[in-house]
Amino acid sequence: MGQLFTGVPGGAVGARRYTHGMKLGMKLTAAAMVTALAAALAADFPQIEPHDLAARLQAKGQPPTLIHVGFDTLYRGKHIPGSIYAGPGRTPEGLAALKAAVAKLPHNAEIVLYCGCCPWDHCPNIRPAFALLHDLGYTHVKALYIPTNLKADWIDPGYPVE
Repeated sequence: MGQLFTGVPGGAVGARRYTHGMKLGMKLTAAAMVTALAAALAADFPQIEPHDLAARLQAKGQPPTLIHVGFDTLYRGKHIPGSIYAGPGRTPEGLAALKAAVAKLPHNAEIVLYCGCCPWDHCPNIRPAFALLHDLGYTHVKALYIPTNLKADWIDPGYPVE
């Protein structure tokens, strides 16, 4: 009777197991898609490693324009020397501040964006900020690759802060 009622061997119990298995499969598929999307997004724009940026800042010559596109509390706590605070790249106000911050820069200026609020693949600020600068025609934009957060990947290794 259960097979005729639900169409699944085992009746209602079998149907619940089947549904649970489907939900689990969908969750695993969604997780794999998010991971793949994060990797694809990371590959979509140029990045610079913390040790490479630190070396560039110590070298003679013109350093890149550094723009912090994270949260105000993070910037006020400690930030990379010489960086400009533009506000969170995830908000319209932050993007407007970023647009104003680069308005007088030539479109071929070297710009490095950074946030450091959270792990790279969860950062809500870098991608919108990068997309805006790309859309505005800036051609030499990189993102500082901060895999964990600014403290772990920049401050703790002893790179300069103010």
